[in-house]
Amino acid sequence: MGVPGATFEPESCQQRREAEPRPGQAAARSDMLAFLTAFLPRFPWDVWGATRPLDSLLQGVVGACAVSVLCSLMKVHLFIQCLNDPDRKNEREKIRSQRHLLEDLHLCLLTIIFTLVGSRVAALVVLEFSLRAVSMLLSLNAGAQNSQLFLMCQYSLGCGITCSLHYLHEGAPHRTWNLILAVGLAGLIVWYTRRLSKHICTMYELHSRERYCGVCLALLTSWHGIPGLLCRALKITFVVADLAAIALINKDFLSTSEAIRFWTPLTICYTLLVIYMQEEQRQNPSKQMVYQTAFVRMGGLLILMLTVGLWMDILHIFISLAGELWCLIRADILLDICREQDFSQRFSKPSHRSYDVSPRINKPSSNVAGTS
Repeated sequence: MGVPGATFEPESCQQRREAEPRPGQAAARSDMLAFLTAFLPRFPWDVWGATRPLDSLLQGVVGACAVSVLCSLMKVHLFIQCLNDPDRKNEREKIRSQRHLLEDLHLCLLTIIFTLVGSRVAALVVLEFSLRAVSMLLSLNAGAQNSQLFLMCQYSLGCGITCSLHYLHEGAPHRTWNLILAVGLAGLIVWYTRRLSKHICTMYELHSRERYCGVCLALLTSWHGIPGLLCRALKITFVVADLAAIALINKDFLSTSEAIRFWTPLTICYTLLVIYMQEEQRQNPSKQMVYQTAFVRMGGLLILMLTVGLWMDILHIFISLAGELWCLIRADILLDICREQDFSQRFSKPSHRSYDVSPRINKPSSNVAGTS
């Protein structure tokens, strides 16, 4: 019989207990582990402040869908515009020759990029583009247009959507389900706009002539309003995104004086940079200037992050540069058409020539009516 109050353990349990570290050793190991992990990069969803990576992924999907919708609507507008001008047949064929399979790749790459970019860099990209857009619009003459601005804001639009979603859903009890619903709605809009652009590029010329397709007949009279619709939507989007970006950046400051020391040089430097790049692009509106502007803007953002940011933000800047360049390369054909259009409107005399919006109807029907 065993002694009362005594406990007996198997030999394996005793060996395992003897092998466990003492409390002092465990504390020393945890301190060493915390010291080493302090120098390791944090994951992107930790930078976003999200508790789960799924939220960052869903936000990236919605941002990529917004860019896809913008490109599809601009493609529809420019194709119909080139179709109504007989001198722009080559440009129309370039738009039609774009492969729709690349749009899926474009959507996937943008989703990955917007998922990986941190909140600090995304917020600064949104604020920089807003300042650049205001400067560009104020520098234009009365009645002038700059259709390139719709395509140059692609990456900034995606960053603005992700910033807004993060700010609006911060602390929400069912934020993941809300983001899933947002992804579903964005996916439906992307599916419709991509189907619309494919239909217009292939069947608009025939359907508008035969006048039996409701979609083509609706665009026959309303395609002029696409830029106005996009302009109003982008204004609302960037106003909300700017407020969200300012709130996300100010969360990192403990006092008002720290925020002032950050915002004052940032505003001055970016204002001077935007004015300089705007003047250079006005004097030399070429394709190389668009890419040079992207490199200069991201370079200025890199210098800013080296002084006041985290070293993980440097990686996010390079990811942002890759996303900006990919958006410009993907919309290269549309940018060339918009650049030529803006250049001709700016330096040519106003022309009173107007093109017939609707294709002409064949006249055998009038002959039949006359013979009957």
